[in-house]
Parts: sequence; C-alpha cells; structure tokens
Amino acid sequence: MTPGLIIVGFLVLCAFVIVLKSALVVQQSECVVIERLGRYSRTLPSGFNVILPFLDQARPMFWVTNGEVRIHTTIDLRETVLDIAEQAVITNDNVSIVIDALLYIQITDPVKALYEISNLPFAIAQLTQTSLRNVIGEMDLDKTLSGRDMINSRLKAILDDASDKWGAKVNRVEIKNITPPREIQLAMEKQMQAERERRAQILSAEGDKTSRITRSEGEKEEQINLANASKQSSILKAEGESEAIRMVAIAKGNAIEEIKRVLNDSELAAKFLITQAYIDAFEGFVTKPSDKVFIPYETSTAFASLGSVKELLMSDKKKS
Repeated sequence: MTPGLIIVGFLVLCAFVIVLKSALVVQQSECVVIERLGRYSRTLPSGFNVILPFLDQARPMFWVTNGEVRIHTTIDLRETVLDIAEQAVITNDNVSIVIDALLYIQITDPVKALYEISNLPFAIAQLTQTSLRNVIGEMDLDKTLSGRDMINSRLKAILDDASDKWGAKVNRVEIKNITPPREIQLAMEKQMQAERERRAQILSAEGDKTSRITRSEGEKEEQINLANASKQSSILKAEGESEAIRMVAIAKGNAIEEIKRVLNDSELAAKFLITQAYIDAFEGFVTKPSDKVFIPYETSTAFASLGSVKELLMSDKKKS
C-alpha cells in the first residue's frame, strides 16, 4: 500500500468520524444543552440535529432516572418522582416523629436547571427536608396526623416558589409515612379503643331509650284502644237498655189501654194495675217456706178491688 492511499484512507476515516460527531439525534420529551468552547450556545430539541464536532459539547447535568440521581447529557423534560428520605422532625407539642415524602417534579427551563443550580435534585430534596421541619414544627401531633392534605399544599407552595428560579416545577407533593414513637402509638390505640367503647355505650343507650319510648307508646295506644272499646261498649249497652225500657214502656202502655178498653172504667183499671204491681212485689219477698211476710193494712183495699174486677169480667163473658 502506497503512502498516498494511506493518507487518503486516513482522510476518509477522519471525515467519517467528523460526520458522526456532527450528527446528534435527541429522543422525544428530551433536550440537550450545547456549549461551544465552554459557553452556552443553544438548546437542541427532539429529533435530528447538527453540531460542530470538537467545538460543540453537550453539557451534562444531575437528574433523576428510575428514582436515582445520575449525570446525563440529555435532559428529560417529563415529570419524574423524587423520593425524599426519612427524617426525624419535632411537632409543636414536642413529639418526635419520622416522616418522608414524594415529589413529582418537572424541568420547565433546561438552561436555568443547568446554570442556576449545581445539583437540582439534591437542592430540591434539601429544601423539602428543611421545609418539612418548619411546617411540622408549627403543628401539633394530632393535627399532623390528620392534616396531610394541608401539609402537602403548604410544601408545594414553598417548593414551587423556590424551584421556579431553578427552571423546575413541583407539580405535586405527597406525604408517604408519618411514624410517631411506639409509646405514642400505644397511647393512641388505647384512646381509640376507649372512644369505640364510648360510642358503643352511647349507641346501646340510645337503642334502649328508643326501645323504651316505642314500648311506652305502644302501651299508651293499647290503653287508648281499650278505653275507646270500653266507651263504645258502655254506649251500646246504654242504648240497648234505653231501647229495652222504651219497648217495655210501650208494651205497658198498650196493656193499660187494653185494660181500660175491656173494663171500660179508668179508675177500676188503675186499681187493677196497682194490685198487679203489689202481687208482683210480694212474689219476691218469699224465697223460703219459712219466710214470713207482714202485709200492710192499706194493701187489703187493693186486694178487695180484685173481686170487683173479677165480677165485672164474668158479667162481660155472660153478655157475650
């Protein structure tokens, strides 16, 4: 091989390497910050890009990939998750708790993310930890355990304001775990057990109260129904007795009229009826053979009239 061919081959190889170095393909949702001779030149979007080899260099940066912070020459513009390690914080009522969180962050300005802060994930993580101490330090334990949404919103506002200068945005903050000391957990469990027992006793008392009220209302309705039934029975009985008295009175009236018609003498008819009443009364006086009855003298007059009635009736029969 002649020296000329070697030189030509070397030149072709150099040209091929230069062509490879000048072509740069950027994936979708990614970008590359290019520096020319150490100074910022431009930001390459996704797709095929051409750069000056050996003069243009991609600037690497720290960023989160699969939950780990690594150095990359390409910048991922998608939302990613940053896990904040557990740390001990003290509440306003001097209770030490262990807390950790998740951040959902996204780069909005790659240039600021590179040149405004040296290690963006580390800076956001440290800012989150200090902000957690401040936020939790203003809250009591009970409020901390029940106020996760409030903690999340306050942290998001603090981090979003600070990270805006760094070209990043905190889309969401989620508290993962809040772990109080073991003795506090035992006390809380006892408190919850006592609260459940109290609620059970209240429910039992309310049920017994409702049962008693329902039973008394039923007894009340029963007494009202019995009183109404007794009232109706008395009314019907009185109406029956009234009707019976009326019918007896009508029958006696008819009998008197018939006696007056037969005897054709009102005074004699009256004596007959009085005598009949005496006889009916005397029948009830004697219930035993040994009973003695004393008849008043005035009664003999009534009995004497019976003879006159008998004679009158016999004379009417003979005439007929």
